[in-house]
Amino acid sequence: MKIFKTTVLTLALLAGSLTYAQDEVAEETVVEATEEKPSFSVSGSIDTYYRSNEFTPNTSFANLPGFALGMANIVLSYEGEKSGFVADLVYGPRGADAVFNSTGSSNIINQLYAYYNVNDKLTLTLGNFNTFLGYEVISPVANFNYSTSYMFSYGPFSHTGFKADYAVSDNVSIMVAVMNATDETEADYSDASTFGAQLGLYGQYINFLSGDDYTQFDFTGGFNISEKLFLGINATTTELAADASFSGFALYPQYTISDSFSIGLRGEIFSETNGGAGALYSGALSGSTEDADNTSFTITGSYTKGNFILKPEFRIDTASANIYSKNATDFTDSLASFVVAAIYAF
Repeated sequence: MKIFKTTVLTLALLAGSLTYAQDEVAEETVVEATEEKPSFSVSGSIDTYYRSNEFTPNTSFANLPGFALGMANIVLSYEGEKSGFVADLVYGPRGADAVFNSTGSSNIINQLYAYYNVNDKLTLTLGNFNTFLGYEVISPVANFNYSTSYMFSYGPFSHTGFKADYAVSDNVSIMVAVMNATDETEADYSDASTFGAQLGLYGQYINFLSGDDYTQFDFTGGFNISEKLFLGINATTTELAADASFSGFALYPQYTISDSFSIGLRGEIFSETNGGAGALYSGALSGSTEDADNTSFTITGSYTKGNFILKPEFRIDTASANIYSKNATDFTDSLASFVVAAIYAF
């Protein structure tokens, strides 16, 4: 009887130890299963459009007459546990305008950078990346309006250099960067460095960029006024060489009418002194002066069906001088234009 009890006790202890071991193995399996695996992804977009008039605002992109091409954009990205890379390639007129300072095989590279996550808060990035200033971006998918603002068109597009992003908390972030001259993305041909910084506070961003004969302050942000109404904001001021400067302010109200259709307005005021960046000065032929300002109103509809986006857009620009072409020899101070764009994102 004693032997029987001892045997039963031994078997019970053994079963308990086996069960505990199985629990440990199961827990390890769950932990391994929940660990993020490295991933490689391909995304991007194509866009094409129709412009009703031959002459256009002095802004970037969507400025070709008739039926025209935007760009094909292919983004290759790899995300590992601690590091990764992005190769962002662009083909077509919009892409060529975005990387205007690159030649040869580099004229299809919109972004090319590698990053390393030191920890959950600090990320280091080296390479060519799109600018951190401004409300609008190069990709038409991320912009509500299809045409672009003067502030975007004459600010920086991209930078090549080194930056460090630090998340102080869920709502506060800091970024500092040392880079080549603005839009000198292929290499440092001018031997001029640029310093950049950004402070993020609850979804609002204060940006700073400074280099040789260039200093820019920028605010970019936005607020959800209601479940259907969003208001984006952008303001900038830039000091250039020879006392030239430009500044601007824009509001971007956007209203969601249904799951598939939204409507948005961009109202922008832009001004230049002593020629500024050359956005509003057309020379003696037009009679414009080196001090000028422009007001533009753009209304855009956005219809989305799956990955397809259709954007009809009407825009009116009014300047303080005759800077817009009516024909080869005649200029006017205002311009109305209509564009309809088709975009497919993948």
